[in-house]
Amino acid sequence: MKPIKVRAYRKALVFKNGKYKRMLGEGLHWLNIGETYYEYDMQTHFVAPVDLNILLQHEEITASLIVLEVKDNELALMFRNGLFKEVLLPGRYAFWKGIIEYSFIVADRSKVAITEPVNETVLAKPELQPFVRTCAVEPNEKGLLYIDGKLESMLDPGVYYFWKNPIPVLLQRIDMRQQHLDMNGQEILTKDKAALRVNFYARYQVTDIKKALCENKEYDKQLYALVQLALREYVATYTLDELLEKRNDIAGSILAQLAETSEELGVRVTEAGIRDIILPGDMKDIMNQVLVAEKRAQANIITRREETAGTRSMLNTAKLMEENAMLYKLKEMEYVEKIAEKISSISISGGDLAGQLKQILIGSK
Repeated sequence: MKPIKVRAYRKALVFKNGKYKRMLGEGLHWLNIGETYYEYDMQTHFVAPVDLNILLQHEEITASLIVLEVKDNELALMFRNGLFKEVLLPGRYAFWKGIIEYSFIVADRSKVAITEPVNETVLAKPELQPFVRTCAVEPNEKGLLYIDGKLESMLDPGVYYFWKNPIPVLLQRIDMRQQHLDMNGQEILTKDKAALRVNFYARYQVTDIKKALCENKEYDKQLYALVQLALREYVATYTLDELLEKRNDIAGSILAQLAETSEELGVRVTEAGIRDIILPGDMKDIMNQVLVAEKRAQANIITRREETAGTRSMLNTAKLMEENAMLYKLKEMEYVEKIAEKISSISISGGDLAGQLKQILIGSK
């Protein structure tokens, strides 16, 4: 006989001529002639030295092991004492009972949706990355989920997980914020055949994600064409002068025209307007000449108005002076004062100084 010692937290399986005989626990044991044994750590997987089905025919082994079968379309998540440990692929697995508390979540990978009670912390672990698809919808977005070519659902912002399998999964995302549309250098003819280049802008927001993505292809390009046509239609109904006068009214007209057509695209145009109206070079020269002529005419009108007012004032003054001698004398003294301010020197000959000054300043009547 041969003595063997089985250490703590271990088990030993005894075989003779390849046939299972008995199981040994912790302690000192004796082996009979021709017997061999396999010692196992109870904190690790159990790997059978022979076919597991043969060993499971013995009640003591069945009572000591946890046996898990994972089918071809499945995988299992193994937890040790409540903590995720590893992923088990299709096959049969055995674990020792008693020391470690094992638990398992068996998942069906033939479907896309993860319906098993697996939290996102576990799904995000590196060990599961080969088996899980991850889709993210940003906070300012919404998404449409297609499974096997069929619209499944609309997704709000968040991170979503799906089993990875041959079934195709597609996520279409769309920005739900206000967006800006620029239309630069639009060459348009007015009603009087004036060629203009117009810089136009519009702001819009997606209101119906299904209409925008499912019922319309490239909704943003279609919206661009609708705004362009509305702008051309508006400009073509006015002459150049009328358009320049009504440029502030264009936003309301185009918004009203786009209200129904943009709704079919799943969007709402909230603001629009002309940034610039660019005239051709010869048209600029003509407009400048017209502007200069208008300003000159306005200046001439103002000058004539001032001259008329001045003449009328002089006439009124003359009438008052004719009717009032004292007023005439005061006016005469005013002019004498103005003349005196311009005299720098006076030459006097003879002795009649007062008479000569009177002759110079007043004159003879």
